Amino acid sequence: MEIDFLQYQVRNGDTLTSIASRLGMTGEELKLFHNSHCQKMDKVWFENLNQVKHIFVPTDFKTKEQKEQERKNTLPNQLSDSFFAKTYTVNETFENSFESSVNINYIIELTLRKNKNTGQHILNYLQKGFKSNGDTSDDKVSSLSIACMQSIMPLEFILNEQGKITGFENHKRITDTFSKQRKELEEFYIGEVSQHYMDTFERSINDEMFLLKQFQSTLLFQTLFPRIDWFQKKTKWKESFYFVQNSFPVPCEITIEQENIEEDSVSTILNGKIIELCTPQEIMRGIQLQESASEPASGTIVLEYTTHIKNKNLLQAKASVLLGHEEEFIHQHHINITQG
Repeated sequence: MEIDFLQYQVRNGDTLTSIASRLGMTGEELKLFHNSHCQKMDKVWFENLNQVKHIFVPTDFKTKEQKEQERKNTLPNQLSDSFFAKTYTVNETFENSFESSVNINYIIELTLRKNKNTGQHILNYLQKGFKSNGDTSDDKVSSLSIACMQSIMPLEFILNEQGKITGFENHKRITDTFSKQRKELEEFYIGEVSQHYMDTFERSINDEMFLLKQFQSTLLFQTLFPRIDWFQKKTKWKESFYFVQNSFPVPCEITIEQENIEEDSVSTILNGKIIELCTPQEIMRGIQLQESASEPASGTIVLEYTTHIKNKNLLQAKASVLLGHEEEFIHQHHINITQG
């Protein structure tokens, strides 16, 4: 067992303050430290150390400021090329009170680089290996939906210094890619329904802001691309999240917890609670009314990040969204993103 204190022999003229000052402590801090390590009869209460023979002193005392700095040093403080792993496996579960739960799995591949000319971070994003409830989808519409999305992969996003996605690196490349790939899709997916879906998909990706929101409002993107300054916060703050894709962001009050879960990793947990007076129906439909709701929604979002202490790499990210009304849940969404 590692011993983090020594027994100091008190000399004539020593006081709590004089000993403590040599250790970089206050007299009060030394008194508390000694009393937490000594026998009950050996506790000290006064500045004067008359009749006191020994004082327990720490071998590696750290002030509150030093401890806070150490905490910050173990957490990401800026976006870097090494923050993301190359590959993550993703598991998502959707539940609501009206339908059976749905579980989906897929793989994402990421590459982050910095544009030397603009200084912007460019994220190369690829999603593949989609499975629903453990099986590759054989439903024609679902299969076409996946095929259309796969046809424009990989996507390149612009990230700011805090890690927030702000736009596409080249939106025209996305629309041009689909136009070229559509001919191949039409050879396999024939019929009026398929044509109508591809027309709708093409219109949606042509609208750059709509397409960007489709990604930004997913729980995947909100979880996988956290603001880097979240890791450095200590007190509660307000942050807006999408509880449902393509809805509107709902203001939440956020509290934070951090703890070392292993010697080489640290866990950061954000707990959010809805503070906006809006109804569950508004959130689910994505239409926010001007009047304050008389029966507002209750909702929580929990995001948990595990990062490597030395290289600040994101090892794992989890999130859970719960939307309810009068103690009855309406919508639940869980996601687990694991490196490798």
